[in-house]
Amino acid sequence: MNIQEFDFSIDLLQAILWEYNDASAIQSLLNSKQAWYTNNQTIFWDNWFIDVFNLASANSFGLCVWSIILNLPLFLNPTPDPVGKPIWGFGIYNKNFEHGNFTSSQGDIITLTDAQRRIVLQLYYFKLTSRCAIPEINAFLNYAFQEHGSAYVLDNLKMEIEVVFRFNIDANLLLVIQEYDLIPRAAGVGIRYTVDLGTVWGFGSFNQNFQNGNFIEEVSL
Repeated sequence: MNIQEFDFSIDLLQAILWEYNDASAIQSLLNSKQAWYTNNQTIFWDNWFIDVFNLASANSFGLCVWSIILNLPLFLNPTPDPVGKPIWGFGIYNKNFEHGNFTSSQGDIITLTDAQRRIVLQLYYFKLTSRCAIPEINAFLNYAFQEHGSAYVLDNLKMEIEVVFRFNIDANLLLVIQEYDLIPRAAGVGIRYTVDLGTVWGFGSFNQNFQNGNFIEEVSL
């Protein structure tokens, strides 16, 4: 992307009058002010494309800017259990084993790392601009998760797509992807998520055993 070059440098020392060239106190104050402007003005704007504009490399500040622009929070606050819900547990919480249930988070805020936030924001931006074509989605998923592993979408041919992660995706990241519905798809098309770690215990063509393989771990959500 071509961005017009600007000179963001500021030279405060050029404002000093010749008669104060030997005024050490004023010179010291201006040098300190110049150092502050260099660090907080010149360097910031010189690095603006990398740290803010480019979602692939944006720092924490840049990600917050994109979060505001796209109106997408970079955290998730799960809805707590309704009051009176039977909770699985022991002692005073013993409303189990046949009647209770596990509890969800009670007001816990799910946060992501900067790397995960970049993925979330890029997915959302892609969703806003996507045509929802399977090859297009797969190309972008391959780009977004290239540092983690393989991820792709399958068309189940029954008004449903399946998102497959061939790596152990972080649970918080997956939850945010699900809750914010970040995978693009056509209207009326359902979606399911599968985590497929891909190491299969078996015989014949699936012979990744006996000392190296394991039963396949596949989780459909």
